[in-house]
Amino acid sequence: MADSFLEALEKSILIADGGMGTMLYSRGIFINRSFDELNVSMPGLVREIHREYIQAGADIIETNTFAANSFKLEPHGLEGKVYEINLEGAHLARKEAEKAHRRVFVAGAMGPLKLPPEPFGHISPEDVRRSFREQAEGLIDGGVDLFVLESFSSLNEIHQAIIAIREASEHLGYTPPIIAQMTFGDDGNTLYGAKPEKVARVLEGWEVDVIGANCSIGPQPMLDSISAMATVTNRPLSAMPNAGLPKLVDERYIYMTSPEYLGKYAKRFIKAGCRIVGGCCGTTPEHIKAVATELAALRPAVSRLFHIPKPEHITVEDTQPVVEPVPKAQKSELARKLSEGKFVSSVELLPPRGTNYDRVIKAATRLKEHGVDCINIPDGARAVARMSPQAMALLIRQQVEIEPIIHYCCRDRNLLGMQSDLIGAHALNIRNILVITGDPPKMGDYPDATAVYDVDSIGLTRIITNLNHGCDLVGNPVGEPTAIHVGVGANPGAINFEEEVRRFELKAEAGAEYAMTQPVFDVRILEKFIKRVEHLNIPILVGILPLTSYKRAEFFHNEVPGMSVPENIREKLAAAKREKEAKEIGIQLAQEALLAAKPMVQGVYVMPVAGGSRLAVRVLEVLT
Repeated sequence: MADSFLEALEKSILIADGGMGTMLYSRGIFINRSFDELNVSMPGLVREIHREYIQAGADIIETNTFAANSFKLEPHGLEGKVYEINLEGAHLARKEAEKAHRRVFVAGAMGPLKLPPEPFGHISPEDVRRSFREQAEGLIDGGVDLFVLESFSSLNEIHQAIIAIREASEHLGYTPPIIAQMTFGDDGNTLYGAKPEKVARVLEGWEVDVIGANCSIGPQPMLDSISAMATVTNRPLSAMPNAGLPKLVDERYIYMTSPEYLGKYAKRFIKAGCRIVGGCCGTTPEHIKAVATELAALRPAVSRLFHIPKPEHITVEDTQPVVEPVPKAQKSELARKLSEGKFVSSVELLPPRGTNYDRVIKAATRLKEHGVDCINIPDGARAVARMSPQAMALLIRQQVEIEPIIHYCCRDRNLLGMQSDLIGAHALNIRNILVITGDPPKMGDYPDATAVYDVDSIGLTRIITNLNHGCDLVGNPVGEPTAIHVGVGANPGAINFEEEVRRFELKAEAGAEYAMTQPVFDVRILEKFIKRVEHLNIPILVGILPLTSYKRAEFFHNEVPGMSVPENIREKLAAAKREKEAKEIGIQLAQEALLAAKPMVQGVYVMPVAGGSRLAVRVLEVLT
């Protein structure tokens, strides 16, 4: 059964669409016309815009009903068609959502009424609520999944809209989820002087499901509003900014914020606590596509349709006994050392982009001489093509005689290819495998490459567990069991901490035997994560990434999914006067993090992205 909106929101970041009015205006619809009435007179145009936003990557499309209330429709002589316009608006969006090849949610859009100053002038709260309720009834009957209240400046008015939605949905037995968004001015407050913190507290008290900001001026000031909200509420947040301020060009208003700029701010919104990012006035499908591209790797992977059954009493033939898996300690040297409680060290070395692997062999030799236990070999990190990890692992094992850990991602191979590779790795005596979902191709050099993702890292862990029990992914016997020591990734600093813990528990249930973390800069975050998962009794190797410059720290903090470099560390690197000084600061910070983490973990995983093996050796000196 498909997830509900709130279930999907709990599991992943969601992307909303952009400006409907902007798109209609760009198609030649004059601003003195009722855009909402186009649901009835030009339904094909409205559906086309919904379709473009879905193709751009939107998970939520808003109905073309922002101003479809009696107050706004009256000047056009349409006040008697409120229900019809809203009903058709929901139907149009629903038809396009159902045509999509993924789950797309339909949000009933409702904006403020055309009212006098606060509270409502000569208009009673009952009349205000009645107008909103009439609109909500049409949207509910049209089949919306949720409501978006947007561009409100008055808390009194949005409160009446919330009440109206609840009254309109009483016959359902439940209230559809409500996203309540206010708009803020240059001074950071609403038109009536409410600060973002007050808005968040009040809306939380009214028990809306998502609190947010939309419209306003542009991404930068909205980020300030969202950050302020995040300090006073634990509710999911949403951000849908304008594309900056419009400029009159050739008698048409043009919004100046580029798609790329909005895409970069999308990541900042997520770091500030948002679970939903989209756009408002001036934003187009190109803007939403840029947001989807930037957020691709930040969105937790969703399990695919393929179900990998848990191995139960697998036999090779009916006449033979149950296949017993190889004991963990016998699978590899790394497995033995972890089973014995020894502290282990591993260092990441990137395979070459071409055929010359001499540099990697020399680096592996140096690391072995300094007592490193294993060499980590990434698999297409950041979606860049390199020599296959299996080939590089075999060369290192043969020429250096040090044990490799190969990363294996779900992105590039289907289920058949995965099983073939895993069986082959066992035959080549490559027994340590770290399972990862893999960065989307759009992040790398070949953005048009196809990503497979038949399963995510949880499903792939289950496949390896099955092979270790002598059966394939659907439980068919394959003979002798493999002896693969299966590891998984963990991100203690994940944006959605609870979701990361939940997925880690699923990885453990699927058969994970050890874990390696994303780079840890703040050991307090690691300590929090370990306390939450210590009941799983899985050895954890802490990721340590020595930063060698302020520029590199900024890159990792702002551009690399899943990484967050604390401000105090970036400030220390920025204060360095020379490159050599910055490098020494980075080494010292890495050593301090390693020493602080060592009592909590069973090993270390050093990622010397700049400086290679020599830099890793410097970091590990602190252990001797």
